[in-house]
Amino acid sequence: MTQMRRGRRLAVDVGDARIGVASCDPDGILATPVETVPGRDVPAAHRRLSQIVDEYEPIEVILGLPRSLGGGEGPAAAKVREFAQVFARSIAPVPVRLVDERMTTVTAAQGMRASGVKSKKGRSVIDQAAAVVILQNALESERASGNPPGEGVEVVV
Repeated sequence: MTQMRRGRRLAVDVGDARIGVASCDPDGILATPVETVPGRDVPAAHRRLSQIVDEYEPIEVILGLPRSLGGGEGPAAAKVREFAQVFARSIAPVPVRLVDERMTTVTAAQGMRASGVKSKKGRSVIDQAAAVVILQNALESERASGNPPGEGVEVVV
C-alpha cells in the first residue's frame, strides 16, 4: 500500500452561477460537502473561498478541470485555469491542483436522484455533491499512485 499524505484537502467545483466546495478528514478517507458559494460575483467568490481555506487549513485545494469526453480543453477549461491562477495567488502558499472532472456533475446528479433529492431542490447542493465526487476521485488517485493528484497550478506573480 502506498503512502498517503496526511492532511485535510478542499475541492472546488467552479461553475458560472455556483461554486461547490467539499472537504475531507485529515486522513483523506471521506469527502463531505461544505457549502455552495455564489459564482457570478467572482471577486466575492474568491474572498469567500479564501475564508474557507483559512478556516479549514488544507494541505492543498483541488479544482475540477472540465475537459471534453475526448480529453480536450475548451472555453470552460480555460475559464477554470484563469480562476485557478487568481485563486492560487490569493491563498499562497497553499498549493492548488487541477484534476480532470469529466462526468462528476453527472455522477453527483445520479447519486442525488437515487437518494430521492428532487432536481429543483438539488440545484443548490449539486455543486457541493460534484465537489465531493472530485475530491473522492482525487483521494483515490493519490491512494493508488502515491502521488498528488492532477497537475499543480504554478503561481505567476
